[in-house]
Amino acid sequence: MNLRRSTKAANLNLLDNPGTSSQDRSILDQMDFHRIIAFERKRTERSGKPFLLVLLDIGDCLPMHRSEKLLTKTLSALSSSIRETDVTGWYEENSVVGIVFTEIIPEDKYNIVGTMLSRISTTLRDNVSFEQFGRISISLHLYPEDWNHELPLRPNNPALYPDISKREESRRVLSSIKRLIDVFGSLAALIVLSPLFLLIAIAIKLTSKGPVFFRQERVGEFGKTFVLLKFRSMSHDNDAKVHQDWFSKFVSGRGERQPTGSAGNGVYKLINDPRVTRVGRLLRRSSLDELPQFVNVLKGDMSLVGPRPPIPYEVQAYLLWHRGRVLEAKPGITGLWQVNGRSRVTFDEMVRLDIRYARTWSIWLDIRILLQTPRAVLLGDGAY
Repeated sequence: MNLRRSTKAANLNLLDNPGTSSQDRSILDQMDFHRIIAFERKRTERSGKPFLLVLLDIGDCLPMHRSEKLLTKTLSALSSSIRETDVTGWYEENSVVGIVFTEIIPEDKYNIVGTMLSRISTTLRDNVSFEQFGRISISLHLYPEDWNHELPLRPNNPALYPDISKREESRRVLSSIKRLIDVFGSLAALIVLSPLFLLIAIAIKLTSKGPVFFRQERVGEFGKTFVLLKFRSMSHDNDAKVHQDWFSKFVSGRGERQPTGSAGNGVYKLINDPRVTRVGRLLRRSSLDELPQFVNVLKGDMSLVGPRPPIPYEVQAYLLWHRGRVLEAKPGITGLWQVNGRSRVTFDEMVRLDIRYARTWSIWLDIRILLQTPRAVLLGDGAY
């Protein structure tokens, strides 16, 4: 049995041969196995049935021939649990092998995790020395994850997104260039616009009580939270439940377009919101309330171009596939959504624009969006 070569055809044949044993089950190479994980994420998004990724890290603690023998015995011991729809492959070539257990019944997912961990541990203890067993790592990863934004670490599990990690690795040089553009662009904007910052601050203080800046927790890249800065456009100590109730309807597709009195079919936005101050309405209409976010860009929490960063309670209302907009790109001040209709598009359309940006990103695409942004701001299309 050669575990180091891709045998995709052999795996496909398993679907037509229910009697195939685990010893005849070939192991996909790293590229194909990563594609399978990405495919299973999409299938879970549609079916709602979780999948379990089991990773067995053998590292270099065993010679190659013993590694192959050990893996064969492990798969054989798990034969009663591995179905024809489950997939085995190299997560890391010749180092970490993985098994994807597909379409798990949601109510049984935690019981299955415990059962798999017990069976694999027992098999390894029976086939390797105590010292070797101590050097082998077993990890189990359930998709979807339970996101907890109260934790300081990223809420998503990187092990379940090897395809995204690989894409980020291939873009490392271009991402460094993007970061340089962000740093110099935000510095230039803060310096040039500093007189405007002062005028806006004075206008806010003279017309309403409260601080000049509004600070709010937002969800950034990979689901990590950060504090976003804006010029305060609402009355101090306002009730956020108004927006929370509106957003739950918007994300579910039950939101209705609000007439604006101008050309178009209305916007998906809270207009005539009594919480917004007079100066705040002007700031929002002109997008001037977002100028302090250049500080967030300078700090590295945001980029000049990217998806809009959501509020944690918004992410809690997301469907699984909606999470892609915060998993696949760093949030930005402007983006495809802002220059393609803004609040005039549905939530699902906004998410598709954000995901399309993340997957087709290039420096040239950022430049095009930045060049289109002034026109979108001056027209105020979708800004309320």
